[in-house]
Amino acid sequence: MMRKIKSALISVSDKSNLKPLLQILKKNNIKLISSGGTFKAIKKLKFKCVEVSKFTGSNEILGGRVKTLHPKIHAGILNKRKNKNHLKEMKSENFENIDLVIVNFYPFEKTLEKTKNHNKIIENIDIGGPTMVRAAAKNYSDVTVITSPEQYSEIIDELKINNGCTSLKFREKMSRLAFTETSFYDSVVTNYFNKISQIQFPHKKIFHGNLVEELRYGENPHQKGFLYSQNKNLEINKIHGKPLSYNNYNDIFSALIISKSLPKNRGTVIVKHANPCGVSVLTKNMESYQSALACDPVSAFGGIVSCNFKISKSLAIELNKLFYEVIIANGFENNALKILKTKKNLRLIDASKFSFNKTYKYNSINELMLIQTEDNKIFSKKDFKIVSKKKPNKHQFEDLIFAFNICRFVKSNAIVLASNKSTIGIGSGQPSRLDSSQIAIDKMNKFINPNNEIVAASDAFFPFVDGIEKLVQAGVSAVVQPSGSINDKEIIKFANATGTVLIFSKTRHFRH
Repeated sequence: MMRKIKSALISVSDKSNLKPLLQILKKNNIKLISSGGTFKAIKKLKFKCVEVSKFTGSNEILGGRVKTLHPKIHAGILNKRKNKNHLKEMKSENFENIDLVIVNFYPFEKTLEKTKNHNKIIENIDIGGPTMVRAAAKNYSDVTVITSPEQYSEIIDELKINNGCTSLKFREKMSRLAFTETSFYDSVVTNYFNKISQIQFPHKKIFHGNLVEELRYGENPHQKGFLYSQNKNLEINKIHGKPLSYNNYNDIFSALIISKSLPKNRGTVIVKHANPCGVSVLTKNMESYQSALACDPVSAFGGIVSCNFKISKSLAIELNKLFYEVIIANGFENNALKILKTKKNLRLIDASKFSFNKTYKYNSINELMLIQTEDNKIFSKKDFKIVSKKKPNKHQFEDLIFAFNICRFVKSNAIVLASNKSTIGIGSGQPSRLDSSQIAIDKMNKFINPNNEIVAASDAFFPFVDGIEKLVQAGVSAVVQPSGSINDKEIIKFANATGTVLIFSKTRHFRH
């Protein structure tokens, strides 16, 4: 069902690319109605236009808060063209049809980026724009609605193809996009009010996101995968390599959350299947990478490396010796880029602008969704209690906190062995904590011959003595674990009997 466009109401915050649009409207003898800054922009481009106040016979009031909220505007948009009662009322009121509504909203998101002034933010909540858009979208059988400059080319083509008319299919599509736009806009406003009210989990939770890219597939080829972001700026920039997959992104997220938990501009993280297989925070970058790799060089093959610093030429040469899917860094030296780019498929990610705010973790099935705050607690000595007779020395305590920090990012049940600020054995994802301990020990014995003291971290308490006994027998001299087991006293007794340092964490850190 075609609809001839005879009049258009234009009210846009983003006034870019108006000229081509106005040219096609003029060519089809479409009457233009506009207000405020848009009216001035149209007149400046030397196109004829009727100002809204003249069209309605009512001046703009309340400092511009009320411009288009008028019966003549909304009746012109909402009336059903084939409804006899509507036609009769329109005629008696001397109201005109409005066939095309072109509106984009006050830049609320950009305002949030620019200011924290609540009054300025409130004034950038658009009322008239979304109201007109919703009205036009509801009446799509008769009215066309355009909500973004990105859609101008589509309406231009539609008018050209159909001699100044629009098809029902086109109007329906634009209606769907319009309701998406109003919903998205309202969700941003809603989340702002929740944020200033410090409400993390409201009675009704609204999500919004911009589609970043359609992925080749999900975790497996028969699944579909997409990447969305609440912000238009991802803060991670792929500067080289083939497109990223769902699994790549999943590993990148895991690597980044670990990297950004380390001291600023220090540390190397190697991730495989969302689990760390090597981490080091040694001060010298080359040593940091080599120590992380030494923890499990077999698992590192085909993994992701995240360097919490800028990559140099010398490190790039080392990185290029092995096969990695992705390398993340806080920037790359030019000579390093030249070396790494010799592998055309290797993805290089600049994460120098990436930082964690108050992030959430999501898990869902069907129409159910689990949401929790991210486990991004920054540890210090006050978060731990020494419960053994033997006290840790400075280096032991630093290694224990390092190991415990890494342990919370390992799939439960998790055991991390560390020495000299580097992991030397990681056991992950086992139903039995005893099995995770054995895996960590086996990894250490296979790849590492530690010269320094070995410490161990567990993401939850040992339910029985056998777990900590296995670690001590493997050469562990200090253990950190959360408390809470009915056998805590037996664990402490064993530590004291074997001269082992035992520290209890005040928090548990499962990662399922």
